[in-house]
Amino acid sequence: MVGDGWRAAGTSLRAAQEEAGVPPGVWKGRGLAAVGLVAGDVVTERQADPLLGEGRHPDADRIERALLAEGKSPAQARRATVLGRPIEHNRSPKTEKAKECIPWLGMHLVFRPPPTVHIAWALMDDETRRVLELCQDIARDQTLEWVGESVAQIRWGSGGKRRRPIRDGLIVAVFRHYESRAADSRPLLHDHAVVSIRARRPDGTWGNQTAGALMTHIVAADALYTLLFMEEVSARLGWAWEPREVTPGRRPVMEIAGIDRRLIGWQSTRRQQIADALPVLTAKYEERQGHPPGERAAYALACQAADQTRSPKRKELRSLAELRERWRASAIAAFGTCTVYRLAERARAAATAVWARVRPVVDIALAAAETIAVVYVMRGAFKHHHLLAEARRHLSYILRGRPHQPGLDEQIVQTAIDAYTRPVGRGRMMTADLRALYPHDMEDRAVLRPLTRNRSATPYQRARLAADALTARVHAARRADRLNSRPRPHTVAVPSTARPNLRPGQAERRAGRDPEPTTDVAAVEQTSRTLEAAAAEMAARLQAGIRERAAARRPSLQTAPAAAPPPRTPQPVQPAPGRTAPTGGIA
Repeated sequence: MVGDGWRAAGTSLRAAQEEAGVPPGVWKGRGLAAVGLVAGDVVTERQADPLLGEGRHPDADRIERALLAEGKSPAQARRATVLGRPIEHNRSPKTEKAKECIPWLGMHLVFRPPPTVHIAWALMDDETRRVLELCQDIARDQTLEWVGESVAQIRWGSGGKRRRPIRDGLIVAVFRHYESRAADSRPLLHDHAVVSIRARRPDGTWGNQTAGALMTHIVAADALYTLLFMEEVSARLGWAWEPREVTPGRRPVMEIAGIDRRLIGWQSTRRQQIADALPVLTAKYEERQGHPPGERAAYALACQAADQTRSPKRKELRSLAELRERWRASAIAAFGTCTVYRLAERARAAATAVWARVRPVVDIALAAAETIAVVYVMRGAFKHHHLLAEARRHLSYILRGRPHQPGLDEQIVQTAIDAYTRPVGRGRMMTADLRALYPHDMEDRAVLRPLTRNRSATPYQRARLAADALTARVHAARRADRLNSRPRPHTVAVPSTARPNLRPGQAERRAGRDPEPTTDVAAVEQTSRTLEAAAAEMAARLQAGIRERAAARRPSLQTAPAAAPPPRTPQPVQPAPGRTAPTGGIA
């Protein structure tokens, strides 16, 4: 609430927030009406302390005074303000394992955009800064709404075995911070969302949410937040996105196209601090265990390095305007004036190149095959939420910020489950059905198995190899279907402002080309361009041969026949960047 710092005794919350340079928190969530709060109101100390500190009604002081005036005892007045079971129950001797039960009253979520967004937010003009903050608000609120409607569950009964969706929605306190913990204070736009564990059951009584449902879907929520944020930025600023490989062999992250990559190193100083401390911890681990750390041990060592290099935040008072001036001066001193002041211009130019190269078309069948391949190779057995997270990542890579149709991610997941999975084990677990992936050739059914056993490559590299193999398989099957005049699979095209009333695939047919679905992989794009050039050259040669044979059959004609017009190269439909209607319902 005060910038991850401490405030002196006797200092009000608002004064401490002004001293720390952070704005006051605001209430969010559809569950606020049940406790008399309104979304967007400032989070006061008299509201947050009872709800997030004791699990009581945020207006507990007024309720207690009214009940005491009616003649109720202090114990009765306090019990009337408790939402669900009081925290004193955890310290009762009758409670099972009373000493191990710690009151748990909230869940902490952090919403942080990619590094290039921090750079644009800190170094560009004030209008761009406000637009990026608005995109952050919309993506965060929509993600929290999805969590409250589709994920959150409340428990009751013996051992909390009964699970039902919550009745009203979540109660969330959101606090925005502007900078990182680096010693030189680098820009880091992020929101801390404290979700109250208290919620109402379907019968109107209060209880506690279950942590398992939220933690299970946390990766899917992260993928949804990233997808929504990319769409808002592209719709309002006209920027495009491109993948960036942070660690070789690991999953890339989506960044704003055109932003100088050197500025990412200038902004991410905490990552460099962790990277400097990690080799020492890794060497100690190898000396102690006798072997290099695995994936889980490496992650634990990275967390330990982050804790060791974690420094307290600054103490002096600085406003956001002062911080932005210091950040701009630091970036200019490091990389020059041209690099800083031409960020917006280069981002728009890069977006034009991306929109001309990438077709915002989602092939449901192909997306389902790639999703199932990646998840199967990386996990073996999986559940619905694993496929949902990967489907949303696939949409981010394919669309590059263009809006997706509502429910398209669930449609991809359902297609993958229906066509390529089979149940295994307990608890709704499933795995890839290799007979469905390779229905004809017995020899090809084991294509994925060597990839899963190839330990020389990272899991994501093996997953991409499997996805590329299935992609080639799907394209080969479609070519065979076209030769046999069989119907094509259904494709979903993202609406474009250039031709808003065209049906899926109509724009490509008018442009004179076959609407072949493509993947957003650099190798596939290069292959497609090579094939198109070869096809155009072959068509030109065929036309020249036809004209020569026609002239040989008619030697008596004195006048040369009119030359046929050269074959027209199909021009892709380029949607105008930045003109798509914004999603989220906020103009």
